Amino acid sequence: MSIRQVDFSRTLTDVQVYETIMANYSDLSKDWIFHQWNWMNNVYIPFKDHYKYLIVISLIEKTLQFFDQMNIQYTYDEYYSKSYLEIEKFNISQLSEKLGLPKETVRRKVLELEKDRVISRNKKKIIIDRKAFDFLKPENQIKISSKYIHLVSRSLNKNNIYSQKLDQKLIENIFKKKFSLCWRWFYRMQIPLVIGYQQFMKDLTTFHIWGTIAMNQVFNVSKQLDTGLDKPSLDYFTTSNILIENFGTKAGISAMSISEMTQIPRATIIRKCKYLIQNDLIKINEKKQYVLTSMNFKKILPYQREVFWFKAKFIRKILNLLIIS
Repeated sequence: MSIRQVDFSRTLTDVQVYETIMANYSDLSKDWIFHQWNWMNNVYIPFKDHYKYLIVISLIEKTLQFFDQMNIQYTYDEYYSKSYLEIEKFNISQLSEKLGLPKETVRRKVLELEKDRVISRNKKKIIIDRKAFDFLKPENQIKISSKYIHLVSRSLNKNNIYSQKLDQKLIENIFKKKFSLCWRWFYRMQIPLVIGYQQFMKDLTTFHIWGTIAMNQVFNVSKQLDTGLDKPSLDYFTTSNILIENFGTKAGISAMSISEMTQIPRATIIRKCKYLIQNDLIKINEKKQYVLTSMNFKKILPYQREVFWFKAKFIRKILNLLIIS
């Protein structure tokens, strides 16, 4: 059997992907914002509770880590053919530390998941029941992530950094073929990001609502970010300045619309928005719609750069996997 030689000169580094994202931000920002907003919806909707979902996927990530360490790989279909997942050596303290949540909160959420029969405990083992797999299946997320990675690959092609020409379907296929590996990488990107959201806003529901307002506003000024095929894309700082300068836009969003988009109760949205207004993160326009404030949007920009490093690492791994597969 011949051994395939890998041309490491064709593989990417985190820095190359990060710098490409920063340099081509106007071409990539809308899809990334939608990517993360869709993910936050996926986190909230199954239990109407961000933290329960976060606990479940943190437990699953532990099994994916074990498969990776043992060089065991499952396709998408193989992985979801299992009737249950078993997690060894479950520890409330470790989970609390990983998620940055009080032990009492983690313990209470685990008990609620047991009551919902999503998980069961056997001494220090956790069993995740098959019925939990239906809401965990990332069919749509794979398509959204593949689309974004494809856009990044095109920017890398344009700058002669990445030679392989890809289409979205090819990326979707590698996700499904190497699912247990790729989805571990995905969780290793998303779990720290969600924890960061929690630390930034002190509450995930508040961040989810703020993010929905931000996405609406970004999409309303998106025409100014469209550079067209014959023009160079705008970098991160230029794009951010355009967004900040247009945060006086009248195109806000109502509490009812946010509720319809996220399934978060309207009363909760109004209560959380009061906190956001008090902290000068949003304001209400003359139509009684929520819009962002420019001064505090600037505060999130340094955190966004940290987010992009997590994102660059994930995308680099997927694109390099496509080179060597």
